[in-house]
Amino acid sequence: MAKVLIVDDAAFMRMMLKDILTKNGIEVIGEAVNGVEAVEKYRELQPDVVTMDITMPEMDGITAVKQIKASYPQAKVIMCSAMGQQPMVLEAIQAGAKDFIVKPFQADRVMESIKKVLAG
Repeated sequence: MAKVLIVDDAAFMRMMLKDILTKNGIEVIGEAVNGVEAVEKYRELQPDVVTMDITMPEMDGITAVKQIKASYPQAKVIMCSAMGQQPMVLEAIQAGAKDFIVKPFQADRVMESIKKVLAG
């Protein structure tokens, strides 16, 4: 079973994602509310996949991806962004993210992305 770390500063978004993932047999092993926490939790939990919000306080998702990838080049990160953040999504992919999903989350798109990223 795949293990996922959810990173988002909005509790509601984390809850929605957790709901989608657990219903589809994916284990959510941790949650983080900003990039700083995301880097710490990644180190601690070593998840199979991370879902990473872009806009967060303290450290944004793109900086967090760069830090995680620097220590763990094999890390699989999926960026989550609101509509219209295309330039940021591009930057995230260049930073090492494997895919991105747009908010509000659609269950089938989330699962498609997780499966794609896990398959490598």
